[in-house]
Amino acid sequence: MNEPKKTRGWIDGEHAIIYQRCEQCGHSWYFWRSFCPGCGVSEPECLEASGRGQVYAASMVHRAPSQELRTHVPYLIVIIDADEGFRLMAHGESTLTIGDRVQARFVEFGSRLIPYFEKTDEPG
Repeated sequence: MNEPKKTRGWIDGEHAIIYQRCEQCGHSWYFWRSFCPGCGVSEPECLEASGRGQVYAASMVHRAPSQELRTHVPYLIVIIDADEGFRLMAHGESTLTIGDRVQARFVEFGSRLIPYFEKTDEPG
């Protein structure tokens, strides 16, 4: 069994995407909770994701939400179906399209470390 992570991964500045899974019902999710949104059991396990997945949706941002990010436009926001069974929103290379297989790496964006997805030839 994987050891629970002590941090929330990239949110805490680490090169990791942390997700949660319920040991009772098997439900997986990304947004941090103290209970399973599927069955309500408390204290779900925290695991590190592989960073692999598939693009579910993509949207190019042409208008920055802040002065700090203005130098980055245009940039692509993607929703990824992670191989572990949860979805997350992240940034990705501008050529990604729906259905592409992707792998995460971590980059500085503005003043934060973020997951950044790139196309991969690895099968799903």
